[in-house]
Amino acid sequence: MLKTERHARILEHVSARGGSDVNELSRLLNVSGATVRRDLQHLSRLNLLRRTHGGAVVGSVVAELPVQHRTERFRPEKQAIARAAAELVPEGAVVGLTGGTTATEIARVLATRGPVTIVTNAVNIAAELVLHRDVTLVVVGGYARTASYELVGPIAEKTLADHHTDMTFLGVDGISAAHGCTTHDQLEAATDRAFADNSGRTVVVADHSKIGKVTFAKICPLTDIDHLVTDRAAPADPLARIADAGVAVTAV
Repeated sequence: MLKTERHARILEHVSARGGSDVNELSRLLNVSGATVRRDLQHLSRLNLLRRTHGGAVVGSVVAELPVQHRTERFRPEKQAIARAAAELVPEGAVVGLTGGTTATEIARVLATRGPVTIVTNAVNIAAELVLHRDVTLVVVGGYARTASYELVGPIAEKTLADHHTDMTFLGVDGISAAHGCTTHDQLEAATDRAFADNSGRTVVVADHSKIGKVTFAKICPLTDIDHLVTDRAAPADPLARIADAGVAVTAV
């Protein structure tokens, strides 16, 4: 298991339970207690949890994990989602890409497929795509969010309002029939909404951990979504409710 994935699993476990000790985390991750202690010390320095004698507690940890701690989480599933999502893109399309680890995988697939125009507000995606000659890249400016590497806010929304994309791939932190698409940050939600509002077709890409989940800020209702691409581990009942609301669903 890579260090980034191990850190993500520690944060998720501590957040879900409110706290954990070294022995429990050692068994969960199948690593030594010394490794767990080093991981906890590192995460504590980043203020993502609070170290205690023999373990860690939630402390001031936020619900949103920074991108660097999410990259390896469910990566095979995200890559499968990306391949299926890229198949939806017609030749010569103008494609919008919000931030997120799944959207990053889509960008990598599209960059190898020939001429495409991509509009994105994610600086990590832009840094990868700028090296590809067949990609016409439009980077949306704005206020930089360190947790997601996205540029958000009024500048981003105005830029998006002046452009039209044939298709947008929307990364979300939660999608449910009752609450639609949600994310952790209000500014990010408004910028994501601008992507959807100025696109001919909006496709949500989300691994199974996001299905049926609701987070703080609403992006848009399901009526604004045309398609959801997820993986086969997605929970059946929430997925069925989303499909019943009129969203085309692909599980790969």
